[in-house]
Amino acid sequence: MNRKFLKLVFSILAGCTFSLSTVTAQQQTTLQAEEHRPQFHFSPKEHWMNDPNGMVYYKGVYHLFYQYYPNGTVWGPMHWGHATTKDFFHWQEKPIALYPDSLGYIFSGSIVMDEHNTSGLGKDGKAPMVAVFTHHDPKLEEKKVNNFQNQSIAYSLDEGNSWTKYSGNPVLPNPGITDFRDPKVMWFEAGKKWIMTLATKDRITFYSSKDLKDWRKESEFGNDLGAHGGVWECPDLFPMEYNGKTVWVLLVSINPGGPNGGSATQYFTGSFDGSKFTANSKVEKWLDYGTDNYAGITWSNTGKRKIFIGWMNNWQYANRVPTKNWRGATTIPRDLYLDQKAGDFYVRSVPVKEMNVHLRPVYKKQSLMLNKGIDLSAYVKNLNGKLKLDFTFNTTKSNQIVLSNKEGEKLLVGYDHKTKTYYIDRANSGINDFEKGFAKKHTAPRIATATTARISLILDVASAELFADDGLTVMTDIFFPKSLINGIKITGNGNQKINNLIISAIPSFK
Repeated sequence: MNRKFLKLVFSILAGCTFSLSTVTAQQQTTLQAEEHRPQFHFSPKEHWMNDPNGMVYYKGVYHLFYQYYPNGTVWGPMHWGHATTKDFFHWQEKPIALYPDSLGYIFSGSIVMDEHNTSGLGKDGKAPMVAVFTHHDPKLEEKKVNNFQNQSIAYSLDEGNSWTKYSGNPVLPNPGITDFRDPKVMWFEAGKKWIMTLATKDRITFYSSKDLKDWRKESEFGNDLGAHGGVWECPDLFPMEYNGKTVWVLLVSINPGGPNGGSATQYFTGSFDGSKFTANSKVEKWLDYGTDNYAGITWSNTGKRKIFIGWMNNWQYANRVPTKNWRGATTIPRDLYLDQKAGDFYVRSVPVKEMNVHLRPVYKKQSLMLNKGIDLSAYVKNLNGKLKLDFTFNTTKSNQIVLSNKEGEKLLVGYDHKTKTYYIDRANSGINDFEKGFAKKHTAPRIATATTARISLILDVASAELFADDGLTVMTDIFFPKSLINGIKITGNGNQKINNLIISAIPSFK
């Protein structure tokens, strides 16, 4: 998370902490009617959220914890909010998991299942769920000392419903580094030890432990690789397989310094020997080229399946986006896969497979000639600003998707064959006066090399997620139309054909 907002005036409050009980039918209808409220992405019922953290899968339930401020709609003293799901679309908000204490605010971190009770925190045969997080002490920060961020743990013996903070916190004291945070912990089976991947200024430091309590520094990474336009945050290290080969992936969020400004997540591929990560490429790679996918990490305890989710916002304007009762949402959860192009490894991300059962095709066409453009508005006018659009095309020609509403506002999504780039242009997409850099066109390179390209576009009221070429190039952008998108046209240059076009409706889950 970005820490520049510690000086916010906390007099802008939204009142007392609310109850996070199951949403009633009446509350559900109210949430669905809120302007700009996502309908199938997770967003808290009220107040502020940012980084997803502490994600863990256990006994058929996916737990999402997240940075949360229960007393306002701007960033404040951080807590861990908590929500659960079994399918990534039906979410249940739970009571707050972790509150600030004498050691500070509860910043980002991760959760592991300590199945073998290496920590000794289990009891009566119950394996502890252990949260490893950053304690951020605002009083020490005020004094301008360097050790105001330290790593601590808490544990749960009832599947995440209640938490006990370890009496010996912090378990990893700060050695004198101003940015020392966001621990992502995993079990390294070959070495029978836990590995902590920690963001330390503009690089990553790896630590190891046998018991989640005593940690030893292993190595550093990133001094001369990757983007360094801002502070590194929210790292994640995990192995993936490609044609029988194990490749390690390291995600690193950076703010500012993203490819289209502000916050973004870069990644590295390479090897990890239990002590040191070695990148196999110097190519700069981004998990998402849009401006609104930040601080994302993967769920732990999911085996070989890697499922990612990010915060759908950007620190350039996160405190000022024009939502009323809440601020912040998550991206669509995404399955991650490895691909190889020109001898280098890339991460593909696509919407989780669980989404497929909810899609209802409303229009299909095997082949269409664009000519002067195709108006498909009749098929989306009643979809309430929610849809999935899929088609393939030949990359020797450009095309553009024009999403519009009754006010004439337009979100443009397309491919430019001259520059070999995909783009999302939100310059005239709706409300944009809350931040001078918001109304821009964002671009992303095409990584795939085949002449046939595939576009999948997901729209949810006030967000657009573009998955091009089966997730090799991804862009996520939020926008704020004054009314719901109810028009869609596809235009292109020259006499060209698009194939396998499908428009699908997506239900609301709020």
